[in-house]
Amino acid sequence: MKLLRLGITGIFAFGTFFYAGAQIKLNKKALESGSKAVKAVTLSDAEVIAYTKEYIQWMDENNPVAPPEDVLAQRLEKLTAGLNSYDGLDLNFKVYLVRDINAFACADGSVRVCAGLMDNMSDEEVLGVIGHEIGHVKNTDSKDAFRTALLTSALKDGVSSQGGAAATLSDSQLGDLSEAVANSAFSRKQESKADEYGYKFLKDNDVNPWYMAMAFEKLLATSGDNTEKKKGAQLFSSHPDTEKRIKASAQKAEKDGFKRPE
Repeated sequence: MKLLRLGITGIFAFGTFFYAGAQIKLNKKALESGSKAVKAVTLSDAEVIAYTKEYIQWMDENNPVAPPEDVLAQRLEKLTAGLNSYDGLDLNFKVYLVRDINAFACADGSVRVCAGLMDNMSDEEVLGVIGHEIGHVKNTDSKDAFRTALLTSALKDGVSSQGGAAATLSDSQLGDLSEAVANSAFSRKQESKADEYGYKFLKDNDVNPWYMAMAFEKLLATSGDNTEKKKGAQLFSSHPDTEKRIKASAQKAEKDGFKRPE
């Protein structure tokens, strides 16, 4: 994912060596999804979660994670204080010191926020995006998409559980899996439900839910006609009808009696 870093002054100076040009690391080998028939593989929810934990460990090891003393790590820790156990989910949060304007959440509750996104958004807007991503976990979208990615990439040759436990994935399989996950997309209905969850997430945490629409606006602004800007919209590059979603969130906030922040 090659994305534009917007470079907010006062933040970049605290970054690491990797921050200047790093982007999320994925295996760039072309996927064979669709070229082979996926053999019948039965994966329990527990096995999907086990593979998810293996995947996020690989991602954390192959991307520059902000250390505790980093300003962005401290900012995210402050933003997510009290959210490690939320709505029946066990969550953990980290910052990737990469330029991508992106965030994602995994079925095991791991939430990763990229420095490019934090550079480009206010605290409240970042929380809106986090709430949206948590919505995908709560609604099982993340788990369902990850299961599909497993069966069409890492497990496409019929590699399955052995002895009741998920087989360990090779580094190559994890690389293929990371590419499949990055290329996955949610349906309009799934996105709409995650938007609603993110909106409620802000309200429940005493944040003006207008920031949901405002986060969308900033993401849309980075996906304009300019080629470099298009690279900056990774978070919503597969999310349909962004303008309609902005309007829906804004109208909901107005109906609920909230005023747009200046």
